[in-house]
This record gives sequence, structure tokens and C-alpha cells, in this order.
Amino acid sequence: MNSESTRPHYHQFSHSLLALAILTAGIYLGQDILVPLAMAGLVAVLLRPVENRLLRLGMHKVIAISLALLLAIIVVAGIMVTLSMQLSDFADDLPKIRQNLTDFFSDAKRWVRREYNVSYRQQEKYLQKAQAQTLDSLQSPNTLGFITGPLGTLTLIPIYVFLLLYYRSMLLHFVVVLFAEKHTERVREILSEIKSVIQSYMVGLLIETGCVAALNSIGLLLLGVQYAILLGIMAAILNLVPYIGGLVATVLTVIITFSNNPQPSVIIGVIGVFLLVQFIDNNVFVPFIVASKVRMNALVSIVGVLIGGTLAGVAGMFLSIPSIAILKVIFDRVDNLRPWGVLLGDQTPDETGSSLFRLPRRRRKAKVTVNES
Repeated sequence: MNSESTRPHYHQFSHSLLALAILTAGIYLGQDILVPLAMAGLVAVLLRPVENRLLRLGMHKVIAISLALLLAIIVVAGIMVTLSMQLSDFADDLPKIRQNLTDFFSDAKRWVRREYNVSYRQQEKYLQKAQAQTLDSLQSPNTLGFITGPLGTLTLIPIYVFLLLYYRSMLLHFVVVLFAEKHTERVREILSEIKSVIQSYMVGLLIETGCVAALNSIGLLLLGVQYAILLGIMAAILNLVPYIGGLVATVLTVIITFSNNPQPSVIIGVIGVFLLVQFIDNNVFVPFIVASKVRMNALVSIVGVLIGGTLAGVAGMFLSIPSIAILKVIFDRVDNLRPWGVLLGDQTPDETGSSLFRLPRRRRKAKVTVNES
């Protein structure tokens, strides 16, 4: 009997919690390095089929990787150009939007003064205090990192993607030889499953984003909302952040629409369009397009998104779902970690046919007989 099976349960559980705490601390402290590397890893897995097809055409490895990376950059640049064209039109109407918002705030101040007896001077003091706190936060040293961080990430990701694709075989071989030889087949199986999960997730996510953007734009165009295409695409991009992004997109779209067309019917229509699209997304796109071989329950997904946002901001929220999927693949294939895989999954004991929380029928009958006697 090996030493793993003789260890008490609380000993193994404490080791698992300690490893989880170390992993969390490492992500929090090294997020500036790990987040761009993780994003590049997702893109590299997504571009791997493109690179493989180019290699089959007889291209050199460096040329194949460069062409695959160039194709991804062209696609992203096309989306950015489309958004910039819409943003230029939006910038031309900023004075009108600002005037509409000023009128709205003036009406709101009169309503507050009338309903709550708060004078205009007191309201101005509250607004100035909030504005001063906002300026202080923007002038803090962390703001520079917040602004320059995305720029540095956009610069590092293409470099990381190229290097990950170029050294892919070496990195996979390192992971395999990191474990004992008797575990080689299981490690290879886990790596293959992780690649399949990430590829299906990323491809499904791109298709879902395109469908959501199209439905949002069509719905807003039918309502006659200005900047419908811009708002539809932005809402679809924000929807990449699970659960929270859709809510933020709805609030942002309602505010911009209200500043241009404050009619209640239009605002209600915008909310209805986003609710309908979210319903279609959650019940059609996610189960049939984004769904991969690993299924996670909603509770773990929401908690994971919140933890990811706490550890690494918006990028951490986006990376939380694929990270949990990778962990579940590992947990399901390691004996001591299978309970954690059950926790991340979405199958209850009733669905799996387990009698974990049921008493055997004979025992229940015997119990009833004793009570009757």
C-alpha cells in the first residue's frame, strides 16, 4: 500500500488548501506577468489549427506562425477600425449629448430639492466632494499602471503568442517529463483534453460574440437608436466577461440612449432587446456553441468570475472560466483531487444516479416497521 492511501483525509485536504492558497497568492502578486502570458496562451491554442494547416502546405515553421499571427492581428485591426469609425461619429455628437445630460441633471437637482429639501448649494458640495475623490484616485500612482498596463499587454501578447507556438513541443515535453514515467500516458491525456477544451471554448466564444453583436445591432437599429452598431459590438465585447459584462453593457447602452433620445418607450425597448438577447445567449448560444467537454455549475462560475476580478481585474474575470475548465480537467483525472472536480461540475447526485443521500429501500421499510410497532 502506498503512502498516499495511508495518509488521513484531513492531511490531504490541508495540502490541497495550501496549494490553492499558494496559487492564489502567486496570481495576485504576479498578475502583471501571468495575465498577458495566459491571454497569449489562449490565443496560441486558438491559432494552433491555422499554423498546423500552413505547415501541411509545406511552409517553414517561422513563416507559418508569422502568417497565423498576422491573420489574427488583421481581424482585430478590422474590428478596431469599425469601432473607431463609429466612435468618430459619436465624438461629433458629444456637445449634444453633454447638453442633454446637463438638462437631465438640472431636472434631477430640482426634483431632489423639491422632494428631499436639499438646497442647490448642498448638492453642489456633494458633487464637488465626489469629483475631488475621483480626481485623487485618477492622480494616484496606480492609475499610471492602469493606463499603461493594457498598452504593455497589447505589446507583449503577440510576442508571447509567437514564442509559445514556436516552443510548443519543448514546453509540452517539459510538462510530460516533469512527472514520473508511469504517469506519462495520463499526463498526455490531460494535455490533449485541455487543448480540446480551450480550442472549443475559444472558437465557440468568438462565434457567440459575433451572434450577440449581430442581434444587439439589429435590435437597436429597429428601435432607431443612434450608434446602434457601435453599442451592439461594445455590448458583445463586454459580454465576454461572464454574467457581469452583460449587466454593464445594458446600463451603458441605456445611459447613452437616454442622452440622445430620452423617450421612455425607447429606453424600455433597449432593455427589452438586451434581455431577449441575453435569454437567447444563455439558452441557445452558450449550451450549443460555447459548451465544451467540461461543464461547470453556475455558482462556481460566478464565484470564479468575482475572484478573478479581485485578483487580476477585468482580464482575470475573462480568464476565470477557461482557468476553471482547465482545473476541472486536471481534478477529474487525479484521484486525490476528484472531489474538487465534483464541486466544479454541474451534475448532481440525482442526475448521476447516485444514492448518496438516499436510504436503501429495505432499511427505510424496516425503519417504518419499527416505528409502527
